[in-house]
Amino acid sequence: MPLDQEQIEEKEMSFLDHLEELRWHVIRSLVAVVVFTIVAFVMAPWIFQNIIFAPARVDFPTFQAMCKFGKLIGAEGLCVSEIPFRIQSRFMTGQFTMHILASFVIGFILAFPYVVWEIWRFIRPGLYNRERKYSRGAVASISILFTLGVLFGYYVLAPLMISFLANYQISDMIVNEFDITSYVSTVVGTVFGCGLLFQLPVVMYFLTKIGIVTPTFLRQYRRHSIIIILIVGAIVTPSADPFSQALISLPLYLLYEISIIISANVIRNQKKQEEEERLKELAS
Repeated sequence: MPLDQEQIEEKEMSFLDHLEELRWHVIRSLVAVVVFTIVAFVMAPWIFQNIIFAPARVDFPTFQAMCKFGKLIGAEGLCVSEIPFRIQSRFMTGQFTMHILASFVIGFILAFPYVVWEIWRFIRPGLYNRERKYSRGAVASISILFTLGVLFGYYVLAPLMISFLANYQISDMIVNEFDITSYVSTVVGTVFGCGLLFQLPVVMYFLTKIGIVTPTFLRQYRRHSIIIILIVGAIVTPSADPFSQALISLPLYLLYEISIIISANVIRNQKKQEEEERLKELAS
């Protein structure tokens, strides 16, 4: 099969040329992350008040939607009337450290689509035309799944986890006063972790393309995957409570089932391509 001009030039590039090309892609990605991080750092008071601390307030959209749904079905117990806890900073560097951490994570989340695009620009020249054809939309798919994961973590997992843990009490003598490092790390880690975990279908797509997994393999080890998903759910949710673990495990299992469908579709397309190539060879 003849190579196009771009692939010929790619093959003529030396190892050092590839490293130089990679270096500039990495530099541009880091610049984007740093720019968004600086913006988040400057806007920290507004971000902490309206984004990071918002899931800990009863007027958060998730709690309002739960209350409306509860009243609609006659289950007013779904209304969250109070989230009883206070946030403290018990370390001298606590607020400053969380300021930097939150700014960096928010900066990375905002720059994520651009970072993925830069990685794709580095990988794309090494692909054949057919591989490029079946990889169209990869950047969009990864970015959309990451965004959906972040939104799920922020609007579903984080507020429900905060409400559950803040209202959990084994004695009236105990007052919940969480340290800011614990609170911010939990919220940021949960949201960012969900964004990464939602990449499961994309990972399975590429693993199927290179022949590491098959839909038969995924179906055969479905029960084992449930155990792994529960373990991953416990790792991703910093609080590690059963409620949060179950909440993240359900969408992960759904993504696993979607991955089986995607894997089966990849295998079906590969067989179709092989059949078309065989017919071309017979015709020639």
